[in-house]
Amino acid sequence: MADVSSLASNGRATPGDTASSSDSSLSVNGPVPTTLDDIRGPVEDDLDAFRTYFREAMRSDHTLLDKVTQYVLWKKGKRIRPLLVLLSAKACGGATTEITQRAAALVELLHTATLVHDDVVDDAEERRGVFSINALWKNKIAVLMGDFLLSRGLLLSLDHDDYSILHTLSDAVRRMSEGELLQIEKSRLLDIDEDTYFRIISDKTASLISACTKSGAVSVTEDEDTIERMHQFGETLGLAFQIRDDLFDFSTQDAGKPIGIDLQEKKMTLPLIVALRNAPKSERKRILKIVDQDDKGRDDLETVASFVRDRDGIAHARIRMEELADEAKSHLAHLPPSDARTSLVGLTEFTIQRNR
Repeated sequence: MADVSSLASNGRATPGDTASSSDSSLSVNGPVPTTLDDIRGPVEDDLDAFRTYFREAMRSDHTLLDKVTQYVLWKKGKRIRPLLVLLSAKACGGATTEITQRAAALVELLHTATLVHDDVVDDAEERRGVFSINALWKNKIAVLMGDFLLSRGLLLSLDHDDYSILHTLSDAVRRMSEGELLQIEKSRLLDIDEDTYFRIISDKTASLISACTKSGAVSVTEDEDTIERMHQFGETLGLAFQIRDDLFDFSTQDAGKPIGIDLQEKKMTLPLIVALRNAPKSERKRILKIVDQDDKGRDDLETVASFVRDRDGIAHARIRMEELADEAKSHLAHLPPSDARTSLVGLTEFTIQRNR
């Protein structure tokens, strides 16, 4: 599995042997929360303050911009990333700070900007069942809106000299771009192996989640060991998060995104990679021919999904996801017991058990 304890200098998780550390010694305060409402409990007041801070950070005197930002605020979503910043800060320092609030706002501004731009690139009309910005206001306004959000985030940090947090988030954006480009390049060739897959999702997804947990730690402590462990926690959690997302593509239930969308875009995810590895050459060639089609019908998608299930792709991916979640929790063992740390454990479990 991806051993995040052996992170390369660029922050990527390097797939290798299963980490020897275990979360078996991780004691928690009371029962582990299983719902987002309970997970938010230790930082509920901080989240209220964040919502106000975030709203102010997005404010604009420009009529059209303000109209679009109000729509973005209305959509909101789960706000998992600012929640990670706040919980990480509280678990590391016992109390959040103004720096923590700015870090949470910067994370959400950057994340929202990337989603707006992604919808333009993917020509997506909906996200999680809600109309995208480009569907309502066309591509040009959507791109400019994403740029506006990005600039607001950068200025928010620069105006307060939060250089360490700005560096962390800027590096995450770099890695996200590199991960997306590598995935596009490899999808054209259909030659992604497991190591390449983990390199892609480490950059594309885990980079931002690890930036959340690291930024939370940086906002309340200068202890390098604690900061690095929280970075590793976020990196490993991000890998598990993306595998769960990839499994949705083979689900029979609505997961908030169209079923089979990854297959339609020729994305080689872990369940498919493993199934192809387990299949004889003739069957592998037949499935790859379907994956390489520009237009796939429902029968094509069902054929590939059945193949992935029959060749243990889904079972293998679930095991890897659960191993990564256990490894992520093991990185929290150095923190003193607290409600915030318990919520981070709960959020890790929520990540791999969520239905959308």
